[in-house]
Amino acid sequence: MDDSVSTGIRGTEPPSSRATVKEVASLAGVSATTVSRVLAGNYPVARGTRQRVMNAVQELNYVVNSHARALRGLETPQVGFVLASVLGQPFADAVMGAEREAARHGYVCMVGFSDHDPQRELTVVQSMRERSVRAVILIGGVVDDKAYRKRMVEIAHGLDQVGSRLVLCGRPPLAPNVPATVVEYDNEGGAYAATGHLLSQGHRRILYLGGDPGHTTTAGRLAGYRRALATLGGGQAEEIVERVTFNRITVYERMRRLVADGPAFTAVFAETDLLATAALNALLDSGLQVPCDVSVVGYDDSQLASDVRPKLTSVRVPYEELGRLALSTALSLRDDRFQPAEQHQVLGTSLVLRDTVGPPRDFG
Repeated sequence: MDDSVSTGIRGTEPPSSRATVKEVASLAGVSATTVSRVLAGNYPVARGTRQRVMNAVQELNYVVNSHARALRGLETPQVGFVLASVLGQPFADAVMGAEREAARHGYVCMVGFSDHDPQRELTVVQSMRERSVRAVILIGGVVDDKAYRKRMVEIAHGLDQVGSRLVLCGRPPLAPNVPATVVEYDNEGGAYAATGHLLSQGHRRILYLGGDPGHTTTAGRLAGYRRALATLGGGQAEEIVERVTFNRITVYERMRRLVADGPAFTAVFAETDLLATAALNALLDSGLQVPCDVSVVGYDDSQLASDVRPKLTSVRVPYEELGRLALSTALSLRDDRFQPAEQHQVLGTSLVLRDTVGPPRDFG
């Protein structure tokens, strides 16, 4: 059944008078393939050529998909947000910040998921680019290798060709000449503050509980931990690093084994609140008291931090502000409703003190 209003008589619609791709190509003085590439945004096209095609599209009132409709102002302007995972409050908070800012200015925020798969991330970005989004925001740490940087540079230039913008949210910047916006937070500084606080309480054997050091989030937090030990440990601090997967059950079991014969550390600095709460439960179930026997600090200051007992000391990251700022910073390049903004911004972090840190039993 067709989408027209039913009159009981079939075949009474007027004949189509829509322009064709060939007509657009003829008017613009290019090939039909070039027209398709401009509308899809999936292939580099010279700016002058792209403008001639766009002018022809508008002059002929060419409508075949969402690209042309967007040019005619028939669709709400969109931005894209790509997450590694749907799980986790920090990512949800960042999306909420972007969505609220988008809604405030009449934009629609699309959300896609990569499941930590680089090829899937590329596919999602491509789909968003084909829908003429004004910006594509990628959030979450990555393995910052040559393959990643090559992929991001290609994505950045591809989006720039079609008037869109790549935004790296919570990721390190690329080369200076790459057209990308970067909004990150002081990842290393937060870890430095957390470790420094434990050192100030008298701890010298602090266990770092985290993931793959090749991952940018882990690398930054591990660097802050090590810098604090070196500069604030008085030459007596011992580095103890335990690499784990981000699974609460496996972390819980690992911590139970680590303390089975008595802990070789007096404090735990966990890379995330998820790891910290798993470690906290394992310590308590092993008959240890927190913070009397072992202190614990997390990172992110998620809802978990205030839900567990004792309440968790944690590093606060302003994730909602991160999402909001990522969107507004990128759009400030092309939307005069936004104040012009520096395209590389770093937000601060802060340590939230609760009930899981105290001096070690043998201190003082």
